[in-house]
Amino acid sequence: MAGRRRRRQQFSRIHAFSCGKASFNGEHSLIGGPGFSRIVYCNDPECVEEANLINYGDNYVRTTKYTLASFLPKSLYEQFRRVANFYFLVCAILSFTPVSPYSAVSNVVPLVVVVGATMGKEIVEDWRRKKQDIEINNRKVKVHCGGGVFDSSKWRDLKVGDIVKVEKDEFFPADLILLSSSYDDAICYVETMNLDGETNLKLKQALEETSKFQEDSSFQNFKAIIKCEDPNANLYSFIGSLELEDQQYPLSPQQLLLRDSKLRNTDFIYGVVIFTGHDTKVMQNSTDPPSKRSKIERRMDKVVYFLFFMLFVIAFVCSVFFGIYTSRDIEDGHMTRWYLRPDDTTIYYDPKKAPIAAILQFLTALMLYSYFIPISLYVSIEIVKVLQSIFINQDLHMYHEETDKPAHARTSNLNEELGQVDTILSDKTGTLTCNSMEFIKCSIAGVAYGRGITEVERALARKKGSPLEKVLAEEDDNIAEIAEGKPTIKGFNFMDERIMNGNWVNEPHAKTIQNFLRLLAVCHTAIPEVDEETGKVSYEAESPDEAAFVIAARELGFEFYERTQTTISLREFDPLSGRKVDRPYKLLNVLEFSSARKRMSVIVRDEDGNLLLLCKGADSVMFERLAKNGKEFEEKTREHINEYADAGLRTLILAYRELDEEEYNQFNKEFTEAKNVVSAEREQIVEEIAGKIEKDLILLGATAVEDKLQNGVPECIDKLAQAGIKLWVLTGDKMETAINIGFACSLLRQGMKQIIISSETPEIKSLEKVEDKSAAAKAIKESVLHQIMEGKELLSASDENSEALALIIDGKSLTYALEDDVQDLFLELAIGCASVICCRSSPKQKALVTRLVKTKTGSTTLAIGDGANDVGMLQEADIGIGISGVEGMQAVMSSDIAIAQFRFLERLLLVHGHWCYRRISSMVCYFFYKNIVFGFTLFFFDIYASFSGEPAYNDWFLSLYNVFFTSLPVIALGVFDQDVSAKLCLKFPLLYQEGVQNVLFSWIRILGWAFNGVLSATIIYFFCISALEDQAFRKGGEVVGLEELGATMYTCVVWVVNCQMALSINYFTYIQHVFIWGGICFWYIFLLAYGAMNPLISTTAYKVFIEACAPAPSYWLVTLLVLVASLIPYFTFASIKMRFFPTYHQMIQWIRRDGQAEDPEYCNVVRQRSIRHTTVGYTARFEASKRFEEKFESNP
Repeated sequence: MAGRRRRRQQFSRIHAFSCGKASFNGEHSLIGGPGFSRIVYCNDPECVEEANLINYGDNYVRTTKYTLASFLPKSLYEQFRRVANFYFLVCAILSFTPVSPYSAVSNVVPLVVVVGATMGKEIVEDWRRKKQDIEINNRKVKVHCGGGVFDSSKWRDLKVGDIVKVEKDEFFPADLILLSSSYDDAICYVETMNLDGETNLKLKQALEETSKFQEDSSFQNFKAIIKCEDPNANLYSFIGSLELEDQQYPLSPQQLLLRDSKLRNTDFIYGVVIFTGHDTKVMQNSTDPPSKRSKIERRMDKVVYFLFFMLFVIAFVCSVFFGIYTSRDIEDGHMTRWYLRPDDTTIYYDPKKAPIAAILQFLTALMLYSYFIPISLYVSIEIVKVLQSIFINQDLHMYHEETDKPAHARTSNLNEELGQVDTILSDKTGTLTCNSMEFIKCSIAGVAYGRGITEVERALARKKGSPLEKVLAEEDDNIAEIAEGKPTIKGFNFMDERIMNGNWVNEPHAKTIQNFLRLLAVCHTAIPEVDEETGKVSYEAESPDEAAFVIAARELGFEFYERTQTTISLREFDPLSGRKVDRPYKLLNVLEFSSARKRMSVIVRDEDGNLLLLCKGADSVMFERLAKNGKEFEEKTREHINEYADAGLRTLILAYRELDEEEYNQFNKEFTEAKNVVSAEREQIVEEIAGKIEKDLILLGATAVEDKLQNGVPECIDKLAQAGIKLWVLTGDKMETAINIGFACSLLRQGMKQIIISSETPEIKSLEKVEDKSAAAKAIKESVLHQIMEGKELLSASDENSEALALIIDGKSLTYALEDDVQDLFLELAIGCASVICCRSSPKQKALVTRLVKTKTGSTTLAIGDGANDVGMLQEADIGIGISGVEGMQAVMSSDIAIAQFRFLERLLLVHGHWCYRRISSMVCYFFYKNIVFGFTLFFFDIYASFSGEPAYNDWFLSLYNVFFTSLPVIALGVFDQDVSAKLCLKFPLLYQEGVQNVLFSWIRILGWAFNGVLSATIIYFFCISALEDQAFRKGGEVVGLEELGATMYTCVVWVVNCQMALSINYFTYIQHVFIWGGICFWYIFLLAYGAMNPLISTTAYKVFIEACAPAPSYWLVTLLVLVASLIPYFTFASIKMRFFPTYHQMIQWIRRDGQAEDPEYCNVVRQRSIRHTTVGYTARFEASKRFEEKFESNP
């Protein structure tokens, strides 16, 4: 029913736009030239071959990283681009030569396992992308297949020139030129949420000449040629022409429908495909996300390079000494080491060619000491990060039940970076606020209505230090009582019994209230959607504000329920009969809203035949349009809108006038003529004529809608401030609104001085009127620079008396502040301030500010936003957080991590960020420790063996050390370890500073672990060699050979590094117990199983455990003593540090273990020992007010 009714509507009769009256302008002359060469043959199969010769792409879209053919070469390149993997590849190749100290197989297998695991992860991730591509490419759309018949076809099979039929709520499969729609005048409503994040509907309209093609059969003989621009990334411009029946018609963005936008409130449209697949504008805009690496990973690379340097130095020293020893093997014809037979040897040990032997030995040493480089480090870290991401995704504390959206770590590369954030750069609308407008207050006939209290009002009450808070609390109780039992209505948060439930008829100005509510219900472009089952009416509006107005009118008794081409129908409360009546209003004209006009109007005729002009707009343009007799309530209304603005509410003025027939007829004649003008000035002429009738208005009142703060935002900001994290707000809103939101979320507070750098100063406004624009720009820049210097002077003064400052700057000033010669001064000022708010910021400015903070300070930045205008900022920051709210998915798709609400940032950073940073830092340090222990035992034995390159251990002992015997406990550490619980992380937020200051991965800590590794290796080797070299080892009195010494040393290494891990862990789980003690047990099982194999396979390990080591008491005794001796230094150091120099997390562990975590006195002592002065957040505001009261009391 709705579809058939809507089909006959002709909105072009009432709207300011005109069907098909586009005009050729200067830009259309570019068609056919460079960049404007595309020719599309519409619905012409005979020209398909010609189009194929031009080689337009198909509509298949691929977002995968690899194809079947490119996977192997591309993935291998990615793996061996890492210097460590390339080094191991070289070692694997050299292992097939005689210089290798071990067998080739034992060296190649671990490399294949590590590289294969990483490539497997790449396959899994790319397969997910592939499945998403398959789903999108196989979507169905109706395509004209000849003879006026439309049949379903897959998106992937579309070709340029195809005619498609898209139905309501379907996505457009490619970039289309709109030909016609279910509306007679060929308009349609389009939702572009996936493209630009905007939720309001866009109006598109076809050319008048194609609007008649409204049936499938009408396309049987349709032929046309479109000439237009080549594929490009600009979403908001399009230049082209359509040749139909030998006539040329200009095309503009008004006719362009973009892929991935959705058809709304229109039953169907017909369109012709002009750009397909990767030529579409949305795909042209999709860029590969920047490659982001965490600070720990970058420093880890430096540590690996350091280990490489150490490896080369050791290999060089070994080769030099080997050359010296070899050259001395034959002196004056005498053999010093006769048992090596230097007189009958190969080139590798030839005393006569000692330099060549030394060079070959250098290669052997490079391979032998490869165990300094942890081959499984990168793959282990990737496994750990993926598992950490799973824990983040499954955290129920970050699950938003209302939208059914959990947290989603879209990349696992930056988990530890979450624990090092120094500065957060946040969008406001939709990020700090809900981006869902609620009608909360209004002023009618000079009387303020609405008892709702905004967060900003509460903050302002505290800011002014007034006793209003008690009043607010009482109001809250009253509202709660009134609202009890009533269902919440989206867009309506209004409470005032004076005008609700029809009580407005008892008010002194009942007629004005009636006109006010009627205007809300009639003056808009919303479209009603009636649920056939329940009969409930919902609205599709071009903006959330407009939807809130229509909903408010409905809830207050004026329900808009139907729109036709010429009427708007209401069910309104009739004060005479006391019941609701259906009342139609004939819709004559709609004078649309624009940023220049700042208002919209409708002209209607009521049942009595009266002509009414109903107008709503910004106070800056409305008050000047009031008639002399229409200003009765102006003074009171101005007071109220100022109060509403202070409360952070968006306001609009409502006014009306009655028109006489003659005036309207004259206007309508001029207006119709202006709409039909074919020139570039048409819009301007239409606006001028509309402005002539929008005068002599009678003021009715004002509306106030609230964009509410999200739940938990003030508490979250307070916690982040206590953690020492700075918050900058970058918003496109005007300064007053941003400042009010700043007070609401405690970024600003009473007594905080504000440094305001604005372009709205009288001197800058006068400069903007100067004709010489370059001179004006230079003068404006000097003015901005002067304001920055004044701010720096204030900053210097505030440093002396510890006052907190806030910097507020608008977009125009920011343009100059970001220039190369000013940005350092601006940043210096901004960093010194407690809060920074950038208003009227463009998307590009948001990205530039983020880049400035990131590059100049060197600290970790986190950007958080929800709209397409935040994408640049998210990609520029070290970490981009997308809010999966109502503004589409573009911010989420460009982010590293997606969360549903800003408040979840508290847990994401203070809990998961802290844990991930601590786990990865400890994991990497431990990795280097265990490899240094292993590598130095090889080095010490090599010295013992005259630098000959003889390994102390069996080939497979060497190869499996990193892969099996010591890797799983490290992975368990990286996934499960916790220094303190989540509850205590949130209770003591300053614990987060350990990550910001990089305490756990500083060079001192890395070198400390390296020293511990060298010390452990020294104790293991010299204890073993001293205890076993000259002593009987077996019952028969035999001393140890290389096999027994190697097995014993290896056993000691496995025990020491695993027990060191046990000492380092703060939080044991059964998994860690299994991995640590299971790793040690696995070593013994492996030694038994491997030793039982054929000697050709097990070589030096053949029955070494069961026949030699296990029966020998000295083997077990040495293992025990070496273990204790190796761990004593670390245990002693850790005990002294814990007792006399505890870190912040150790103090928290103390009070938890002593059972005093809930004792406020102990908690306060711990906080006081480490906490620093917090300058923003409600805690800081409370402390500031307390200091103010104490100061006031001491100075009566």
